[in-house]
Order: sequence, then structure tokens, then C-alpha cells
Amino acid sequence: MKKLFVAFFALCFMLFPLAGCGNKGNDGLKTIRVSEVTHSVFYAPMYIADAMGYFKEEGLKIDLTNAGGADNVMASVISNSADIGFCGPEAAMYVHISGSNDLPMVFGTLTKKDGSFLVSRVNEKENFSFENLRNKEVLAGRRGGVPAMTFEYLLKTKYNMVNETDYRMNYDVNFSYMTAAFEGGTADYCTMFEPVASEYEKQGKGYVVASVGEAAGEVPYTSYIAKNSYINKNPQVIESFVRAIMKGIHFVNNNDSQLVAEKLVPYFNGTSLDSLNTSVTNYKRIDAWQANMIATQEAYRNLLNIMNNAGELSKEIEYSALMKTDIAASVYNKLFA
Repeated sequence: MKKLFVAFFALCFMLFPLAGCGNKGNDGLKTIRVSEVTHSVFYAPMYIADAMGYFKEEGLKIDLTNAGGADNVMASVISNSADIGFCGPEAAMYVHISGSNDLPMVFGTLTKKDGSFLVSRVNEKENFSFENLRNKEVLAGRRGGVPAMTFEYLLKTKYNMVNETDYRMNYDVNFSYMTAAFEGGTADYCTMFEPVASEYEKQGKGYVVASVGEAAGEVPYTSYIAKNSYINKNPQVIESFVRAIMKGIHFVNNNDSQLVAEKLVPYFNGTSLDSLNTSVTNYKRIDAWQANMIATQEAYRNLLNIMNNAGELSKEIEYSALMKTDIAASVYNKLFA
């Protein structure tokens, strides 16, 4: 499957022309097409940047679409259906391995930890340990995806537990349907992002027992990615985009969860303010967001270790080859240094 994945990307590079920057509308704002891996409070700073008018201040208007998976996000970027992709950097890494000329680059990292929470069918909140997963079945994402790989790495390195020997990872369920499958009786544990995890527990369907990100440590988990040609052609757009996101991170980190949750209400139709408040609090508690939008080399090394452990990395890509840090560094120094 990975070979088909890489081959598809290589083909896309040959078939599609270079993308240009979005045209200005009647409001004078430049539309930027952003494809996100999923919709979650985990990405609160991006929605706050919109809610607070930070994008508008930069002359930008964001056309946001939910691609439902990192592979779909990267396909959108490569095919020029999106200007900016928002997903795990591993998706860009796979394209680098294919050796194409117009490579996708990570120009900013938003989240520095796994944003999923482990949900149990039984109430073991007071005495939970990951050791409880022995001889149990877990829904934690698709094979080769960072959520599943991070989960496997955590259990192996910290608890000496190996998939198919000490527990069983269920890769058969698409990420978008994991919660429904779990509710329908599949597996003993399921990882969920917020606000789904809080809503699930609030409805009495399960119990949030652990933060995967808190247990696993830092890793460049979700990043902003664009093709090298797009970045070179539109440097001011990328800089403006980064500045708006960075302001969003600062707002979330420096205001109470209740205020942030109130700003997020329009972006999560059907989710209660109480659940949004809980979700923001949970992510603030684990220090989820990368304030300067630059992943450390140590965190990147952790990602490579996670992927190697899962057998999903045929070639290691150097930090400097994938991570473009100069724009974020310049913006952060101007804003907060």
C-alpha cells in the first residue's frame, strides 16, 4: 500500500501544474485553501485565528476543508486542490522518499504532542495504567498513521508491550468511523480526539482514562505543509499565515479555557460549551501547542524512531530537508522576542 501511496504522489507531480496563490475577492482578501486532517479542538489556535480576525488582519481568507486523513490532505496539496495542507509531517516524508522535484515542506508545526485520549469501556479512571491493555484490543488509527504508530511506540518503549503478543491493535476501522465502531462493540479501548472524547464520556458511553500525548512526549504531530514551489512563489502569504496562527496560539495559551471555548462555539456546531471548555483545558494541561511553530530536532528524532519502530520508514529524511524553519523563526522573533 505504501508503494502505491508514493507512486500516486509521484504521478501527481507529473500531471498537475503548479498552483498559484488564491485570487483576491470583492472583500480584498486573498483566499487560501487549507486542507485539514480532521476537525478537532486540538487545532483550536487555527480556529481562534479566524474567530479573532487575525487572518483578516493579514489580508487572508481561509477556505478550510476536512480531508479526513493525512493521505487525503497530502493528495490535495500535491494535486493543487489545496494551497496548504495540515496534517502529520510523515505524509510529506513519504513524498520525499519518492524523490520528486517539487517537494512538500513543513513550514510550521502547530501541535507537539499526540492529541488523542484513551477511552475505556469500564470505569478505571482511578486505577488506570497502560498495563491494563495487556490481552486487550485497541482502536488507535490506521496502520502507518502517526496516531497508531505513536501508540505502539509508547507501549513498547515504556511498558515493554508488543502488538499481537501482549495486546492487539485493530487497524481495520477507518479513522472517521472508530468511535462508531467502538460504540458498536469493537475493541476494549479506543483513542479519540477532543471534543469527541469528552462528549462520549459525558453521554455515559465510556471513560477517558489517559492522554496519549502526555504519556508519549513531544513529537511534531500536526504541521502546516506546502509545496516548495508554492512557498517560493508566495513567501509573504506563508509569512502572513504563520503570523495569524502564531497569534492564535498565543491567545489560547494566555486566556482561560472558558473564553477560548466561547470563541470556538461557532466552529463546533452541536458541541456544548461545557465540552469545549473541558477539551481546551485538557489540551492546555498537556501543553499541546508549539508556541514558536518550530519542532525541535529532538522531537523530530522521536518521530523517526516511532516510524522506524512501526516499520514504516524505508529511508530517513534529514530534519533540514523537510523542516523549513526560517519563516516561523522570523515571525516569532518579531512578535514575541
